[in-house]
Amino acid sequence: MDIQQILESIQGFIAAYAMQVIGAILTLIIGFWVIGRVTRVIKSAMKKRIEDESIRDFLGSLISIGLKVLLLLSVASMFGIEVTSFVAIFSALAFAVGLALQGNLANFASGVLILIFKFFKVDDFIEVNGHAGTVTDIFIFHTVLVALDNRLIIIPNGQITSNAIQNYTAQGIRRHDLTVGIGYDDDIDKAKQIIEEVVKGLPNIELDAGYDIFVKELADSSVNFAVRFMAKNENFWPAYKVFFERIKKEFDANDIGIPFPQMDVHLDKSE
Repeated sequence: MDIQQILESIQGFIAAYAMQVIGAILTLIIGFWVIGRVTRVIKSAMKKRIEDESIRDFLGSLISIGLKVLLLLSVASMFGIEVTSFVAIFSALAFAVGLALQGNLANFASGVLILIFKFFKVDDFIEVNGHAGTVTDIFIFHTVLVALDNRLIIIPNGQITSNAIQNYTAQGIRRHDLTVGIGYDDDIDKAKQIIEEVVKGLPNIELDAGYDIFVKELADSSVNFAVRFMAKNENFWPAYKVFFERIKKEFDANDIGIPFPQMDVHLDKSE
């Protein structure tokens, strides 16, 4: 093949594919520009839902990579390249990786849901899947709680979103449901008045939110009052501690007994 034939072959190739090459280049330039704009818009929208910048960047990168792969496949199809085989290979690889990382992917997806929908936040006291504690950290794969006895509890996020979540502090105010027992021989009205005075005298409780005192049970050895009142999260346990100490002192000062289990033993002397 001489030089003339080679040049003619090149000219023929250029004539046949010039428009496709130019179209592919323009598609890539415009496509990458659009993907960049879309990615920035999505990251900006995620700022309102996800506070962690590293997670926003990670999700933005996943979206950007996915869109770029689709763009490259589209450009390849412009040259008549069969892309279905590539799609099948990618699908098989994704399926295999998904099976291998099934648990971690579930935890990752759950972590994203927690951060987006804000089921709870750091410093909330929650109970989930039999575990209760204060949230100290929310990571993409797991959440860390500190229990009341200072135990560290690490829960995979998949277990959190697949179970009921009780958030005790989300409302900023919590209700005490307490029980106070008196003897059957004691004056119910007097006891109720004392309990009410103690409740009204508690520091830092929310009296405007209302309170309730009533006889809820005639137990085996006591008449039990239900006592309900509201306190802010930071005052919840201090109010609890003060309440029972003052109830005991006021009952003692007013000769109202707090029953305790007793057993009467009768001896049969007939034999």
